[in-house]
Amino acid sequence: MSAYTLTKTRFLEGVWEGLLVASEDGAPAPEIAVTLHDKPVGGVTVTETTSAGRWAVEVPVPVQAVGDGVQTFLITDARAGGVLDSFTLIAGEALADDIRAEVDLLRAELDMLKRAFRRHCLDTT
Repeated sequence: MSAYTLTKTRFLEGVWEGLLVASEDGAPAPEIAVTLHDKPVGGVTVTETTSAGRWAVEVPVPVQAVGDGVQTFLITDARAGGVLDSFTLIAGEALADDIRAEVDLLRAELDMLKRAFRRHCLDTT
């Protein structure tokens, strides 16, 4: 089990950010590993904050990960081997069956029907 807890703070402009907190005082600096399809992700930074036992973690999303399908990033404690957190990107055809995509499509169709109905009402008066 890991001596750290990782909490997502935001995901903005292709960078996942989180706050890593040690569960006990005096814990050593963490070793974080991030993988995508069992391959390491480069550019990961772990920066100590002004508070002891807290680190800011930044994981840049590589350009190769942006595309159709489901991409799951796994953030682990390299020393203990435990999973701290994960995040997933979903794009393209994989979204075709997603309920959120269906709702968005229904909203677009409803807007189209409202415009057509309003046009019909104006033409028949």
